[in-house]
Amino acid sequence: MTYILGSDHAGLKLGNFVKMYLESKGFEVIDYLPQNDIKVDYPDFAKKVCKEVLNIKNSKGVLICGTGLGMSIAANRYSGIRATLCLDAYMGKMARAHNDANVLCLAERISGIGEVESILEAFIHTDFEGGRHGCRIAKIEDLN
Repeated sequence: MTYILGSDHAGLKLGNFVKMYLESKGFEVIDYLPQNDIKVDYPDFAKKVCKEVLNIKNSKGVLICGTGLGMSIAANRYSGIRATLCLDAYMGKMARAHNDANVLCLAERISGIGEVESILEAFIHTDFEGGRHGCRIAKIEDLN
């Protein structure tokens, strides 16, 4: 599994932590993090990550901003992307199990490192359940 990672300036510190964490678990990480904390626009980073997720087989994305809201809104503009803002491990688990999320959005100004670790673990280790949820995902794709 390859994880494509991006953040804006407000998510840079957490982005660096997530990169280290994913690499320590043996995942390949492609990083689109800004080089410093000078203000940048989150839609630019959401675009880079979403295009890579759509182009690289067996990949998922992680997007981080201050609240996670802007990133999730921007990411969900791309057909084929199912981005979810997760603030706890239960949300991370359900994002995968019921929504087959392929982009995880995180909030640096809300979630602490310990919580982010548990969200990542839930997101990484939960498979999509399919079944009735597959029909719902198909309906979402039909909206595009």
